Amino acid sequence: MQLHRIYSAIDELAPFSLSRQYCEKYGAHDNSGTIVDCGEEIDSILFSLDCSAAAVERAKQINANCIVTHHPAIYMPVSQLLATGEGKNVLACIRAGISIISAHLNLDCAKGGIDESLMFALGGKNAAIMHELTGGGYGRVYDVERTDAEAFAAKVKETFKTERAMLYGSGKISRVASFCGAGLDEDAIAFAKAQGADLVVSSDLKHHVICAAVEAGLCILTLPHYTAENYGFSRFFSAFVKKTGAKAQFFEDKRFI
Repeated sequence: MQLHRIYSAIDELAPFSLSRQYCEKYGAHDNSGTIVDCGEEIDSILFSLDCSAAAVERAKQINANCIVTHHPAIYMPVSQLLATGEGKNVLACIRAGISIISAHLNLDCAKGGIDESLMFALGGKNAAIMHELTGGGYGRVYDVERTDAEAFAAKVKETFKTERAMLYGSGKISRVASFCGAGLDEDAIAFAKAQGADLVVSSDLKHHVICAAVEAGLCILTLPHYTAENYGFSRFFSAFVKKTGAKAQFFEDKRFI
């Protein structure tokens, strides 16, 4: 399989145009797409949320010569690739003849993508979307079965197989807002509040954001960034394999779950 066919299959499931559209509309930055093309026929693919050293080693072990990541292997422009620097994992891939494709904001925003998958995992549907795009969007508020915040948090820990979740606040909840990755900021809090959310789920929260949410009367449930996004990325992996029949393996780094 040629790398362009892998790119095309990803593009059909999570159009890269969503990334460009999001960046243009909301002033964001992204680097989704082909990061490294070694020019070889792709024999096997490794899907990993990050282009980590562990993922590169796993790709070598299974003779995968392509890694598909969610988080861009190169995010901001770089002027150097050093064996001991920030780009060392990319350099290791190049040395080993491993091509890389990253699907970031396009996969966050796609229908059935990471942000929507987070909603599904939390028991929601029929969402109001904060950042709407043609064919997708990011940031959702939706109804869930009425329960206590503590019971909801316990169920989330079970669903995501993690103990690294933290709940701020208590009380009954029936409407949830969720923002995959580190997507909760003051604007997102205002959107959640305006849409009647009782509880907000996101990752990597700064203290002032937690304070703002709690003082706005919202419960907050923080999940590890890896855990919250790996759930949807694994669903994307399954959809890709079903669509293409490609020889592929999913890598999960349990250190971050």
